[in-house]
Amino acid sequence: MHDDDLWALMAVFVPFSLMSIGGGAAIMSGMQHESVVVHGWISPREFIDLFAVSRAAPGPGIMLATLIGWKVAGWLGAFVASMAMFLPSSLLCYAVVRLSNTHRDKTWHKVVREGLAPVGVGLMFAGVVAIFRLSEGGLLGAAIATASTAVLMLVPRFPMLGVLCLGGMTTVLIHQWPML
Repeated sequence: MHDDDLWALMAVFVPFSLMSIGGGAAIMSGMQHESVVVHGWISPREFIDLFAVSRAAPGPGIMLATLIGWKVAGWLGAFVASMAMFLPSSLLCYAVVRLSNTHRDKTWHKVVREGLAPVGVGLMFAGVVAIFRLSEGGLLGAAIATASTAVLMLVPRFPMLGVLCLGGMTTVLIHQWPML
């Protein structure tokens, strides 16, 4: 482990922390590019695996940064990446909420809040595209993603157990009939 690795983790994750408008999904594309393409810390397959672990584990999905830090520099790398990911945005969020509450009734406040919504949606979409490309989902993956989106849009309170059952059945079908 080198100090250069720790500084590189901070240099990558602090800016992502500050631009994660819309949550962790908004910066997935950038995280993938930096950790796989630019720095070569992990392979595309490792990124997908770490992404899956971070989504399955309890806590925020952006714990992917912690896992990347761990792969780069062990426990200290995990700590540095986590602090770089969570501390700047937490401090910024606290300051913005304090400032925002004093200007809640002003027109500019509403314009800024509504103007950031499409930015967040666009960044989340870029993250979805990056994960899809890495996973090489193909036509079946696109169909599953489209069906999932349709179910969640049509039935927003779809039971989580139903989602798990459908996912399990899809996995069994894919392994049963690999030509799908």
